[in-house]
Order: sequence, then structure tokens, then C-alpha cells
Amino acid sequence: MKTIAVYLLLMMIPVGIVFSQTPEARFLEVNGVVEIKEPGTGASSEWARAAPGDPIKSNTLISTGLKSRALISLGASRLEVRPLTMLTLQEIIQRDNAEETILYLRTGRVRAVVNPPSGQSVDFTVSSPIVTASVRGTSFEFDGAHLLVDDGRVLLTSPNGQKVYVAGTQRSYVDEINQNRITPPFEAEAALLRPVIPELTNTGSNTEPPETTIAPGSDSTLIYIGWP
Repeated sequence: MKTIAVYLLLMMIPVGIVFSQTPEARFLEVNGVVEIKEPGTGASSEWARAAPGDPIKSNTLISTGLKSRALISLGASRLEVRPLTMLTLQEIIQRDNAEETILYLRTGRVRAVVNPPSGQSVDFTVSSPIVTASVRGTSFEFDGAHLLVDDGRVLLTSPNGQKVYVAGTQRSYVDEINQNRITPPFEAEAALLRPVIPELTNTGSNTEPPETTIAPGSDSTLIYIGWP
């Protein structure tokens, strides 16, 4: 009976380890000056240089220098950290059939690619001081105020409760002049297509349209269009 009991216990140990496995975060690529500050260190402590293969603990602060970048594996997701970016990996955990990743972007820009494993979902959240981006399976770029979605759908949420969904190939941004209002995608796209047609008469401006010669007898009309 003792032999059987020991055998069953040994058979159960690997199963428990598999189901309690925590998603791993680590550096895949490091270019330039990429530094980390692990949790529990004081404000005056020195930063440590990151290297490919280094693991990343929860609540680790990550910083990239000028012309520097890093590619990070976050479980099923990939995060590209652009130059002059500072962010905190707050948490990466496994809950039932969902992988949950939470980042806090202080400054800079990141690009995320979220690929849920078969039969599972990924809750991927990037927060900034003014807005939060939450996704489930997508790729996007985010700098804390401006969002560009490549594929999938991202939910932007502001502290005042405003929510805006941004789908693939769409963009949105926070209008800081208008009480940090989240701009809907159709308004953001319209802002990019705002033509300016100056009058053809002299308005007192020192800027004049380029000189153009029209052949005698031509009935062509010239229209000068400027884009902001």
C-alpha cells in the first residue's frame, strides 16, 4: 500500500506544476542602451543593463535610451519598446484559460503583437497617465495618447469613463485641449484629410504661390492646395 501511495503522489506532482505554470517575460533582443530597475530597489539605486535572454520580474521598470530599442516576450505576446521609452511590467499571470498582462507606459512608444494560444485568450492592457488601452488578440502602436491599430480591436478608456473602440487600420488620440476627450476613429481620420485652399489674391502674406507660365491662348485654371 505504501508503494502505491508513493507512486500516485509522484504521478500527481508534474500535473500540478503544468497547471500552475506562470507565463514568462524575458528580453528577446536588445539594441543600444536598455536598462531595468527591479522591484524593491530604492530610488537612488543604480539601473542594470539588460541583455537578450534576461528574465523580467513583475513590477520591473524598463527604460530605453536614444536610438535604443528592445523586443520583449510576454507569454503569448511580443512587445517592441521604442527609443526614449519608460514603462513598468506590472503583472503577467495565468487565470484559468486567460493570460493577463498589465503594463504602465510612463513615456515613449510601444508596439504590441498579441497572439492568444489555441483555446485561450489574452487580456493585454497598457495604461498611461491619461488613457488605458485594453485588447484581446491584436497588434497596435501606442504612446500613451495616440493609438494606431494594425489588426483586431482596442478599447480606449479614460479616467472620466469615456470608452472608444478602435478597429484594425483605424487610429485615435486623446485631445488634451478638449479635457482629454478620446477622439473617435472617424474624427481622427478626418483630421488627417483637412485640405487648405489659399485664395489666389494677395492676402498680405509673404508667402506667394510659385510662378507658373501658361501658354498664350490656354484656358487652364491654376489652383494651389496646401496641406497642414
